[in-house]
Amino acid sequence: MTASQQHLDLAVESGTGGILLWVVLPYVSLAVFVLGHLWRYRYDKFGWTTRSSQLYERRLLRIGSPLFHFGILVVLLGHIGGLLIPESWTDAAGVSEHTYHVVAVVLGTIAGICTLGGVAILIYRRRTVGPVFSATTRNDKAMYLSLTLTIVLGLAATVAANIVGGGYNYRETISPWFRSIFYLQPDPDLMTGTPVLFQLHALSALLLFAAWPFTRLVHMLTAPLGYLTRPYIVYRSRDSRLGSRAPQRGWERIR
Repeated sequence: MTASQQHLDLAVESGTGGILLWVVLPYVSLAVFVLGHLWRYRYDKFGWTTRSSQLYERRLLRIGSPLFHFGILVVLLGHIGGLLIPESWTDAAGVSEHTYHVVAVVLGTIAGICTLGGVAILIYRRRTVGPVFSATTRNDKAMYLSLTLTIVLGLAATVAANIVGGGYNYRETISPWFRSIFYLQPDPDLMTGTPVLFQLHALSALLLFAAWPFTRLVHMLTAPLGYLTRPYIVYRSRDSRLGSRAPQRGWERIR
């Protein structure tokens, strides 16, 4: 039996629902994520922005935004490490499963609480500050709902399985399933037996990624690197003489 035939048999064993949730949906979400960003960049460059509301209110934003962004960055790095790096690699590096489990749970829980606290402040700010609320679109509301749901389910799964419960090693099931998607050999059976909270977290993340290109979250994929090399803008010069040397690029005198 070939590898492709074996994976096909596994997909059949998991049933139609398993195939739709853990094979079809991931590929649909991935395709919409990639093609949606290409379409957005091609036809909506001026809309590729966070639509900053800093001018309307700064006090809550100064607290909620760093809390959310630093927290989500740690969460993202943790997911990349946990999903993409096989357990055999960390074992070969001398990191025991117990050590990895403790570090991942502690850092993941702290980062999840920070992220949830940050997004709660940002939502409270949008709801209670009049100008910010007026600038909030239905798209923003749906984005905040989907993002918050994904964060809550991820944090709940971590707490329920690894703090309240006896522990769950997702690197034996969820991580191989995630990698199998990119190997083009999806194995839905790996997900059918995982705890419900982990399944709901994965499904909510897939839906979030499908909606990602059409929300303000697109700003995560861009960075204003041009500002690092852009010359200063000189509005007025106090020097009445032009000088003997030619000015540098961007410093030409404006008459």
